[in-house]
Amino acid sequence: MKANEIMVRQVYKVKEGDSVRDVIEKFIKHRISGLPVVNDRNEVVAYISDGDIMRFIGKHDDHVFGSYFYTAVIKGDNQEFHERVQSLLPLNVMKIARKKVFTVDSDEDIEQIAAILGKKRIKKLPVLNQGVLVGIISRGDVIRHSFQSIL
Repeated sequence: MKANEIMVRQVYKVKEGDSVRDVIEKFIKHRISGLPVVNDRNEVVAYISDGDIMRFIGKHDDHVFGSYFYTAVIKGDNQEFHERVQSLLPLNVMKIARKKVFTVDSDEDIEQIAAILGKKRIKKLPVLNQGVLVGIISRGDVIRHSFQSIL
């Protein structure tokens, strides 16, 4: 079975110029947890997930680094939680999205897709055809198509 046989063709996505507010609105409206970020040619340039949002709004602790000759302190947050949430919304999506995106080609085998999702511990893979976004495959898609014929 190939990626183009199991992928979801209706892909919710955001443009690289969009704000995090646009991302959150799509997360809520479509009940999803991640979106590919595309350029004007519909090429994937990043991926933003609920984990990226959590890393930004979560509490950041102070870190102390020291050696025999010096000690350095990198301060964590001085903002309250609601301030971090508010400050996130107007940011450009590219400020917090992950630029290293794992993708698969539309003719990739399901076995390889399962391996990537498992080894990389990711939930979704954008599917490309000649470098352009044409679909998305989730862990659930792989499980449904792998087991539905034998259950």
